[in-house]
Amino acid sequence: MSIPRGLRRHWALPAICALFLLAGALAVDDYGIAPDEANQRATGHANLDYLLGDGERAFERLFQGHDRYYGTVAEAPLALVERLLDLNDSRSIYLGRHLLTHLFFLLGGVFCYLLAYRLFGSRPLALIAMVLFLLHPRIYAHSFFNSKDAPFLAMFMVALYFTHRAFRRDTLAAFLLCGAVAGLLINLRIMGLVLFAAVLALRALDLACASSRGERKRVLLSGGAFALAAVLTFHATLPGLWTNPVGQFAEMLRLFSSAHPNPGYVLFRGGWLWGSDGIPLPYVPVWAGITTPPATLLLAALGVVALAWRGLRRPRDVLRNGPTRFGLLLAALPVATVAAAVLLENPAQQGWRYLYFLYAPMLLLAIFGLHRLASSSGGRWPRGGAYALAGAGVAVALVSMVRIHPYEDSYFNALTDRTTPERLASRYDLDYWVQSYRNLVGTMLDDHPSGTLVLRGLPRGVREMLPADDRERIVSTAEFRSGDANRYRLPRFFHACPHGAPGTHAVRVYGATVECVVDPVAYFGGLRRAALAMEPLVRSRFDIHRTGEFMVYLRDGCSREDMDARFFLRAYPADAADLPDRLRQFPDHRASYGFEKRDFAFGEYGARIDGDCVAVAPLPAYPIARIETGQYTADWAGAARRAVAEAEPLARARFDAYHDPDGRTLTYVREGCSADDADTRFFLHVHPADEGSLPNHRRAHGFDNLNFSLRERGARTDDGACVAVAPLPVWPIAMIRTGQFDETGRLWEAEFAWPDGR
Repeated sequence: MSIPRGLRRHWALPAICALFLLAGALAVDDYGIAPDEANQRATGHANLDYLLGDGERAFERLFQGHDRYYGTVAEAPLALVERLLDLNDSRSIYLGRHLLTHLFFLLGGVFCYLLAYRLFGSRPLALIAMVLFLLHPRIYAHSFFNSKDAPFLAMFMVALYFTHRAFRRDTLAAFLLCGAVAGLLINLRIMGLVLFAAVLALRALDLACASSRGERKRVLLSGGAFALAAVLTFHATLPGLWTNPVGQFAEMLRLFSSAHPNPGYVLFRGGWLWGSDGIPLPYVPVWAGITTPPATLLLAALGVVALAWRGLRRPRDVLRNGPTRFGLLLAALPVATVAAAVLLENPAQQGWRYLYFLYAPMLLLAIFGLHRLASSSGGRWPRGGAYALAGAGVAVALVSMVRIHPYEDSYFNALTDRTTPERLASRYDLDYWVQSYRNLVGTMLDDHPSGTLVLRGLPRGVREMLPADDRERIVSTAEFRSGDANRYRLPRFFHACPHGAPGTHAVRVYGATVECVVDPVAYFGGLRRAALAMEPLVRSRFDIHRTGEFMVYLRDGCSREDMDARFFLRAYPADAADLPDRLRQFPDHRASYGFEKRDFAFGEYGARIDGDCVAVAPLPAYPIARIETGQYTADWAGAARRAVAEAEPLARARFDAYHDPDGRTLTYVREGCSADDADTRFFLHVHPADEGSLPNHRRAHGFDNLNFSLRERGARTDDGACVAVAPLPVWPIAMIRTGQFDETGRLWEAEFAWPDGR
C-alpha cells in the first residue's frame, strides 16, 4: 500500500505529534488539580444531563453558579468520556480529563502547523511554528489542568486556520464552515466574539472595496452566511441559552464583563491590585512579556515591524485579501483585545491566563518575523542563521521546562528580576493554582510510609489525584474531629512552614499554607515541658503560656469536651509597618485594626500528651507590642441551635437554614451529623437594599460574598447535630442567596427576599 503524497511531504508532522503525545502521557501524572476544576467538571455533567433529558433537576443544576456559561464544547465531551469509560475513582477521572485536555491542545498545534504552511509554503517554518506553540512553558502546564483557557487557545488557533481558509477560497461553503468554528469558539469563551467581529470587519472592508454589484452581493451573502452559522452553532451547543436565548445571552455578557463574584488581590510589580477594580494598561503586556520565551517575543516584534513596513510601502496590500492583510489582522487582535479589557475594566486575575489565546496571533507574528529574516537576502547563510535563532529559542524553552518540571506554570523568563526567589515572590503571584501541593504531599507520603497524616489548609483537589491507599491516609482538618484523636493517634502533625513549598522552583504558595511534618511527641511534648516549668500568663480552663515564639494552651486532665476547644489569638506589632503585606496593603481588611489574627480549633494545633491537652500557636516573627488571646465558649453552637429550635427554616435541605431572631445571623443546622457532613462548605451572597452600603471591593458585582466551612464557623453539639453560624451585615438587606456545595458543585441553594429590608 502506497503512502499518501501529503503524508510523505509532511512526514515530520506525525513524528512531532507522536513525540509530544508520548511526553504528555509520561507527564500527565505530575500535575495537580486546579482549584476550580471540580466546578468545571460539574458544569460538564450538568450540561450532559440536560442534553440527555434529565429533566428539571438537570435544569436547576445547569443554571447554578458563575461557571454555567463556560465551554460546553470542552466540558460535556469530557463528562461523556468519563461516563462511557465508567470512571469512578477520582484519580482516574482527573487523569483522563487532563490527558484529553492536553490532546485538544496538541490538536491546536497541528492546526498551527497547517496555518503556517498555508501562509508561508515552508515545512521548516511550519514545524518551528508548531513546536514554539507547544513549548510555551506556562501554557504547556495549563494544557493539562486548565480546561478553560488552554482549550480556548487551541480552538482560537483552529478558528484562525479556518478564517484564513475562508478568505483564501472566498466561497459560501468556506464561510459557513468558518462560522460554525467561530460559534464553537464563542461557546468556549465569550471572548471568541473578538474573532467574530474581526471577520465581519474584514467582510465589510471587502464590501467597500468591491468593484461590481455581483461582487458586493457575493461578499454580503458570504458574510451573512458566516454570521448565521456562528450564531446557530453557538446557540445549538450551549443549552444554557435554550430557554431564553436573548435574555440568557445578555446575562452571559453581563457576567463576563463585570467583576468576578469572588475577587481577590493580585500581586503585580510589587503592588497589590484588587481584582474587581479592572486591569491597568501595562498589565497584560508585562505579564506576557515576562512569561513568554524571549526568542518568540523578539521574532514577534520583528514580524510586526516587517508587516507595518510592508503596509506603509504598499498600502493597497492592506485592502487586498492576502498575507499582509491577514498578518495585520493578527497584529490588531492583541491590541484591540487588551484595549477593550482595560476600557471595560475587566477584572484582574493572576497572570494573563484568561488571555492566553492571544499567544496564537503572537506566535504567528513571530513566524512572519522569522520568514522575513530568512528571506531578507539570498543564500543559505541568512536562512540558516534565522533557523538557528529559532532553534536556540526552542532549546532555551525546552531546557527551562525540563529544569523546573512540573512547575512550568510558574515560569518567568530572563527579562524578570530572578536574583532571588524572595525577590520574585515579592513582585508577582507565582503558584496561584497551588500545583506545588501535588508533589509536596506525595513527598510527605513517601517520607512517612505508614500512619494517618492530618493536614491543615489542604487545597481542593490535592487528595483526589493520589492513589486510593494514599487518599485514605490523608485527613484534612475540615473532616478531622479532635475527639477522634485516639482513633487517629496523630502519628504525624503538620505545622506551618515559613517559606513556600520545598523542592519547587521559586514557588510562592498562594491562598493556602504549606505544611511540614513534625513529630508530635517531640514538638508538643517539648513545649508542654517548657510550659510546665514556668508560671502561666493566664489561669483558666486552658492555662496560657508563652515560650519563645509560641503561645501554649495547656489543660491538665484533658476530656473529650476539651478536645473540641476553639481559641483566638491577636498579635499587635510594635510597628504597624511590620504587618505582612497581605494584611497591611489590603484595604477593607482586618489590618486596618492594626493586628494579625488567628482563630483555630484544638484539632488544628493540638495533641493529647500523657493525659494533657496541649495546643500551640506560632507567634509572628516581628516585635510584638501586645497580645490578646483566649478560648471561645464551648456552648456557642448549641446556643445558636436553641435560638432557632422553634423557628421555621427559610430553606429545608441537607442543612436547614434559619434566620435568627436577632436578625444578624443565619444558622445552618443538620440533625444527626455524619462524618460526610464534616466536609460541608457553605456560600452566602447578601444583596443590599442600597448598593452604596457595600464595601468598596464588593460594589463591582453588587453583593457581599462569604464562603466558609463547617470547621470555620461551626461545631458538633453534644447530641450529634452539626451547627454553623454566619454573620449578616448591619446594612439593610434586599435579598439573600445561600446554600451548600462540595467537590462536585452545589448540593442545594435557596434564594429569598429579605422582609422589610432588614
